[in-house]
Amino acid sequence: MKKLILASFLMLFATSGAALAGDAAAGKTKSAACGGCHGMDGNSPIVAYPKLAGQNEAYIIKQVKDFKANTTRQNAIMFGMVAALSDEDAADIGAYFQSQSIAQAAPSDASKLARGRELYKGGDLQKGVPACQACHGPAGTGTAGIGFPAVGGQYVEYTLAQLKAFKDGTRSNDDKMLMRSIVEKLSEDDMTAVANYMASLKR
Repeated sequence: MKKLILASFLMLFATSGAALAGDAAAGKTKSAACGGCHGMDGNSPIVAYPKLAGQNEAYIIKQVKDFKANTTRQNAIMFGMVAALSDEDAADIGAYFQSQSIAQAAPSDASKLARGRELYKGGDLQKGVPACQACHGPAGTGTAGIGFPAVGGQYVEYTLAQLKAFKDGTRSNDDKMLMRSIVEKLSEDDMTAVANYMASLKR
């Protein structure tokens, strides 16, 4: 049954479009303004801002578009940062960050890892929660062609904030309500545990 749940989620989203082909060299120049928060190579030094190193291009493009639209994902800082970016700019920046490597796993609470690994690897059948790895990969590297984000090595604080935002509806840019349908079944302890496990992954 667990395998069936995972397979259904993968099949549901397998038709999503692949990323545009951006120019990583051009993206390095265009991403200069991103460095203050996300690090020049995408390794953010600040826990509130996500690491973008190794993040897939398709996901970054989508987030730029969603921040520009300022409806399903609202952030005053990002709204200003992306306002002048074209689709080509977003693709180039995405290609640059995708070409970078995450420096190290983020700090995590060892006492949360067992439950986090359980949820990440196997989900929770009783709650109807699929395994996170079905979309984000066993090592948290994401699924580039489909645009599921890399989550391995991400800061606990950032990941937890996004899970809570999906749960309370302040972030709603997940296709077909995928994330919202999952997090509504997770307790705060569950979300904290899985955020810590994701942080511990070195991708």
